[in-house]
Amino acid sequence: MTDDVVTVSAPARLHLGFLDPGGSLGRKFGGIGLALDQPTTRVSLRRSARDTITGPEAERAAQHLETMRRMLSIRAAHGLAVEEAIPAHSGLGSGTQLALAVAMALRALEGREQDPAGDAARLGRGARSGLGAAFVSHGGVAVDGGKGDSQLPPPLIARLPFPEAWRVILVLDPNVEGFHGRDELDAFAALPIFPESGAAEICRLVLLKALPGLAEADIGAFGSAIAAIQEMVGGHFAAAQGGIFTSPRVAAACAALAADGAHGIGQSSWGPTGFAFAESEREAKRLVERLRAGGTAERLDLRVVCGRNHGALIERGAAHRLNATG
Repeated sequence: MTDDVVTVSAPARLHLGFLDPGGSLGRKFGGIGLALDQPTTRVSLRRSARDTITGPEAERAAQHLETMRRMLSIRAAHGLAVEEAIPAHSGLGSGTQLALAVAMALRALEGREQDPAGDAARLGRGARSGLGAAFVSHGGVAVDGGKGDSQLPPPLIARLPFPEAWRVILVLDPNVEGFHGRDELDAFAALPIFPESGAAEICRLVLLKALPGLAEADIGAFGSAIAAIQEMVGGHFAAAQGGIFTSPRVAAACAALAADGAHGIGQSSWGPTGFAFAESEREAKRLVERLRAGGTAERLDLRVVCGRNHGALIERGAAHRLNATG
């Protein structure tokens, strides 16, 4: 029966920068990020006579399902289909969104209360950022307060809607992967201490420029704050990733976008995905067309997407759709 099927669609996210990678005030990392309407991770789950797991990232999805069933003392078998997946190791939060989509689907199917932050901890996500868990609950632009002593993901301390007219230009390099797993841990361990003065400047930019720019739909203020944060954080990580951008092709494309008037140039997390902001759909398409015409976009995947001002969607059967919080 269709009523026995639950489908969860979880948003990709841009990580726009850390607040304090060095933890000079005792809370490490902190971050600002944005939920996106595309790409998404979409999983469907139903009860079954035996476990069947299909689709991209099926092995990882199966591990998450088994972990959650053990944590929730659920003994049933399930059919799990990963219908769509955010590109892995691209800097768009694919691992966290897959884990939480599976957890949310299982809880919805089995009548359990949703617990994104708790499930992020149970599934080994959110060690440095609380944004992934925050964006399955709500969308928009969010700021987390950094990792303290709790095993839960860092707490959310601010959230604002992303202006509906603005667009995000994603610059993806399918031939490059960002750091992940052991390589990511080694890269963090090898980084120098982030200066306290730098953390203070980033916090000032977030609180007194980026967030007010969002509140007043001032893309110039928002974009210049994000670009400045990206320069500082990217410079700190440059020794590990070979520059402010992981992919030289993405770096060249983003430089061309900036020269043509795009706002808030940067790289999400370890990349390789780069991003820029435009004040309208028309302006975003103009920027992308000029980038392609200039030859800088060769072998890159360019997408114009919207921000997402709601969290994950839970669908029951073919007709019943719920927001993750309702």
